[in-house]
Amino acid sequence: MSKEPLRVAVLSALQAELSRQTSAALDAREESISEESRAENKYDTHAQEAAYLAEGQARLASELAVALAAWRALVFPPAGHSVAQLGSLVTLAVGSRTDHILLGPNNGGLTFSLPPTPDTAPDAAPGTAPLEITVVTPASPLGRSLLGRAVGDSLPPARKGGPTSGVSALA
Repeated sequence: MSKEPLRVAVLSALQAELSRQTSAALDAREESISEESRAENKYDTHAQEAAYLAEGQARLASELAVALAAWRALVFPPAGHSVAQLGSLVTLAVGSRTDHILLGPNNGGLTFSLPPTPDTAPDAAPGTAPLEITVVTPASPLGRSLLGRAVGDSLPPARKGGPTSGVSALA
């Protein structure tokens, strides 16, 4: 399976977020140094608050740039790999539903859609809805429990009394 569509989807989402954060940081910086933000009395902290906001948004933009570099450098596992590892697309059967998890280096929680292919959804009929894929990192409890699992392996329930899940496919 070519994992390039996965990489492209993640990079596209991260690049869009980087553009938003960079723009927001520049706007907040402009606001913090504008004449209109000049303090009118000692209790007027508008400019200082805008400067803090600009700093935080610039930090987020910097973190996104690092994330983009990590995703560009990620070496996906070869086709036919037998255990889940960084870069694996894992299909989980959770009760009656199916979840598609991409084990990634960062940006856990990022969700994106891709059309099903014979590699990602071999049983999908033509015209099937796009796959919803969620990025999970090894730092998360789910990511830790997926690493090293093979097709057919079960995972413990996420919460007491919750449904068990099992690895139904690796790509």
